Amino acid sequence: MENVIKYLLSSDLGSEVNNWAVLVFRVLLMLELFRVHGMKKFRVQNGEKEHVPNPLGLPDKLNGLVATFSDTVVPFLVALGVGTRVFLLPSIGVTAIGYFVVHRKDSVEVRDVPYMYTLAMLFLWVIGPGTFSVDNYLLNHIFN
Repeated sequence: MENVIKYLLSSDLGSEVNNWAVLVFRVLLMLELFRVHGMKKFRVQNGEKEHVPNPLGLPDKLNGLVATFSDTVVPFLVALGVGTRVFLLPSIGVTAIGYFVVHRKDSVEVRDVPYMYTLAMLFLWVIGPGTFSVDNYLLNHIFN
């Protein structure tokens, strides 16, 4: 179990420049996710809140909770580098479902957004948060 935790928290990208680059990438990606998609969860347009598609037929409250969590809470946690690999999973799921299910028949221009978010978050999931993260602090100060 300790090895799993260490894997989830570890991510040294080999040089300080690489670790700074992943910090900037992580923060800007999550800021944009929150700004564009998370803020929609709080806005009311024409007297109605954003409609969250439910292509998997989950209970409506659960579907809304996962989408809201993925677009509002996850960006802050990942930007800080807190549980990065774990917390990216729901957002990767939401964007992948957007690409493969919700927008499967739409034009390439429409499908492009969930595709790019999915790729960017998968990349971040694979490389991890870098050394400038809460995960790295925990790894080096609590699990050593």
